[in-house]
Amino acid sequence: MPSLKKPTARLGSTPRSAAQLRTLRAAMELFAEHGVGATSYQMIADAIGVTKGAIYHQFNTKDEIVIAVAEMELARLEDALEAAEALDCRIEARELLLNRVIDHAVEHRRAANTLQFDPVIVRLLSEHEPFQRFVERLYGMLVGDGPGPDTQVRLAALTCVVGGTVSHPLVADLDDDTLRNQLLDMARRIVDLPGVSPRRTARGAKRVSA
Repeated sequence: MPSLKKPTARLGSTPRSAAQLRTLRAAMELFAEHGVGATSYQMIADAIGVTKGAIYHQFNTKDEIVIAVAEMELARLEDALEAAEALDCRIEARELLLNRVIDHAVEHRRAANTLQFDPVIVRLLSEHEPFQRFVERLYGMLVGDGPGPDTQVRLAALTCVVGGTVSHPLVADLDDDTLRNQLLDMARRIVDLPGVSPRRTARGAKRVSA
């Protein structure tokens, strides 16, 4: 009998024009550099060479821009999450997803830190149901959704290790491969995955997600 469950709406599924995408990319850069609270409509307009009115025409409020930026960035992980959820082996699923989370954080270092720790983004996303559903699925796959201090501490540790490390000045001179392998090793211990060669796992994850 076919399932009657409605498909979950994907993050970033709202169609965006080329002009809106330029605005969102510029906003992300400004948010990462100045923080959301210190970024104005005028700064975004100046960054892409348009009037402030043109930005208002695309997005009615800055909150809308913030949500759209977050969805645009996090939607990159949705394919990996769905691929992991489709696997029968829980360990393989978690390995696949963890690799992709680390890949994304390393490839988008400043964005990863901003999305996790900017207070305005944190507040808005905590009230945004599509994001909350996405996070529940993501963390449920990586750590488990059972209540209790063990799960809470693992989630907090994973968030801090990934988001805090990729943008830290101490690792600014590390190349992406080195940082990725070190983070994978540390994150794997946090989520209690069996020891696997980080370099070999990273290559495997890229093959699966290709």
